[in-house]
Amino acid sequence: MFYFQSMFQNVYASINQGNYMGTIVSVAESILLLCTLFAVYEAWSRGGDARALGLASVRYLAMGLVITQYSSVFVAVNSGFVNVAQLIQPSDVMSGFRAQVAAYLSSLNGVSAWWQLIPGGISAGVSLVFQIVALVIFPITYAIFSFFYSMYGAVLYVCGPLVLALYPSFGIGQLARTYMVNLMVWNSWGIIYAIFSQLLTGIGASNLDNVLTAQSFGGLFQGASQMLLIALSGILMSLMIALIPFIAKRVVSGELGSTMFAVLGAAATALHFAAAGAAGLQSGGYSAATAGASGNAQGAGGSNSEGGNDAGSNNGGSGRPPAGPQPRGLGQIAYGAGWVAGRAVRAFD
Repeated sequence: MFYFQSMFQNVYASINQGNYMGTIVSVAESILLLCTLFAVYEAWSRGGDARALGLASVRYLAMGLVITQYSSVFVAVNSGFVNVAQLIQPSDVMSGFRAQVAAYLSSLNGVSAWWQLIPGGISAGVSLVFQIVALVIFPITYAIFSFFYSMYGAVLYVCGPLVLALYPSFGIGQLARTYMVNLMVWNSWGIIYAIFSQLLTGIGASNLDNVLTAQSFGGLFQGASQMLLIALSGILMSLMIALIPFIAKRVVSGELGSTMFAVLGAAATALHFAAAGAAGLQSGGYSAATAGASGNAQGAGGSNSEGGNDAGSNNGGSGRPPAGPQPRGLGQIAYGAGWVAGRAVRAFD
């Protein structure tokens, strides 16, 4: 069982210890009876539609059985999806990779770059930025995914009887059908996660030792340094985890054509943020230093020394990002973070 699935099992056990699901089921049974009577009225209003009356009776019997044994039915459905996910990939690859990265960074190899920041200058600062990426983005993304999996499952479990009780009605019964679709979407998260984990295993990127030995992430980023390779691998896994809810929604809804566009759109957004961050890093660390040095050189060697010193102070020592075209929207956040990192690196240079 994957980590986020075991987290939900703990939430499920905690909900059942509250002893309020019995009250919710009792209320749902009353709603089911009222909705069935309303469905009979709808059949009568249609001129005594016998087919609608028979369909309402079948829905009442089916939902009556489901609501009466609601806890067992919910667990059976969830266990079926969990077993399929375990059949596809028995081991939790991404959680294991996260633990391996944490162990690596806590060792001497991972921490040494932190101590090299002072004598290493800009290159050590850039390495530090990539370590922060590997430490923060991937664990936070996995934690958020696990939390929302448990929260979404808890909401579906608690509110399920009340929504399913609306099914016999022909008007508001659409809410019950929507609930069933959302239940399938939520359960398919684990299957898609298992497929992604199997994909990582297939390309040889399921183990950090294999990635560092091959010096590539499944053939990608060949020749990159170890810290850069860990950071880029963490970013790719974070993107895979973040896309699971969107892919599950489109697959269950039958929107297979738009799934690829959603993936490409998310990848383009990630590349936009990365480019904005790189531009901010360059403007804060490299461009400002170069412009400041050239401006001071002109002030020292030329007749217009005051203008040269002004240029150096305006470009190299300014506490603001340089004027010019900058990313818009959310890209400004990545640009600003990169610029702050560049300024911090330049301070140690």
